[in-house]
Amino acid sequence: MRVEILQRKVFFHGGIQGLILTIVVGILAHNIATLPFFSVSGPMVIAILIGICWRGVMGIHKHANVGINFASKRLLRYGIVLMGVRLNLDAIVATGPKIILLDAAVILSAIVIICFLGRLFAVEERLALLTAVGTGVCGAAAVAAVAPTVKASQDETVVSVASVAVLGTIGSVLYVLLQPFWGLDASSYGVFAGATLHEIAHVIAATQSAGSSAANMALLTKLGRVALLVPVTLGISLWFNLKNGEKEQISGWRNLSFPWFLLGFLGMSCLRTTGLIPDELASLILQISNLFLIMAMAGMGLNVDIVMFKRMGLKSFFVGLLGSLVISIAGFAAVRIVHF
Repeated sequence: MRVEILQRKVFFHGGIQGLILTIVVGILAHNIATLPFFSVSGPMVIAILIGICWRGVMGIHKHANVGINFASKRLLRYGIVLMGVRLNLDAIVATGPKIILLDAAVILSAIVIICFLGRLFAVEERLALLTAVGTGVCGAAAVAAVAPTVKASQDETVVSVASVAVLGTIGSVLYVLLQPFWGLDASSYGVFAGATLHEIAHVIAATQSAGSSAANMALLTKLGRVALLVPVTLGISLWFNLKNGEKEQISGWRNLSFPWFLLGFLGMSCLRTTGLIPDELASLILQISNLFLIMAMAGMGLNVDIVMFKRMGLKSFFVGLLGSLVISIAGFAAVRIVHF
């Protein structure tokens, strides 16, 4: 009995210690993200990088892994659920079918192209798929949503998030520099940026200097991709589980990993759309969501072995770079052909 009580105390204290560590890393990331240039990357990316460096330099107490794993798994899902308040479905529908179709085409293209390149360059299947989803849908949140449904490891998840985040940061900087030469009006440029950049932070960073028209269209277009997170995740979950079920000669349906937290995401979106969540409360919920997601990314970074990251990350980054380039070119051509 005494041994059991002692184990529970160690487990509890380890959980608290790990959570406090993710909060500290998250606060550091938030403050760094307010500095010039670092704001483009956003606090989530910075939290991962600080977490990786912290583990590499200072190490992690083994009992702290309890709280770190809670942050990187549970808080991640809570954060995605609460992020649903960002999505007003009426605003997405009001933009018309052209933007939704463009968003769907970008997501499908990202998955097909990056998965194909992943096979070509011998990138692990799950890693390539997560990189593709993060590139096509909405960055870290999309990777986090899909990872448990395809039974991805923590290492694969972190590498994918980091690759997509760095690529999106590079893309947003290049978009700003090249914007005068695109030959697009403000509205079309906003659609282009919203359809092809990875994170919402990247989209905002790339369009702020182009005016409110570009920024508004970019955000609406990006949120259209966020809205497709649910069907994309469910589709990938079904495909991946059925495929593996056939290999193992078991029932794919019986072993399907359903991402239940996405129903919470969709439910929050519906509450926001119907007006049951007012603007002030939505703003507060979104801040809590961001806090949970930053802590989750800190937890992911604290779990990363830098040697593993070097081994797995370079090919993934290269494949994501090629895929992002193709998607940007295709998205630019689509915006030029179809007037928005």
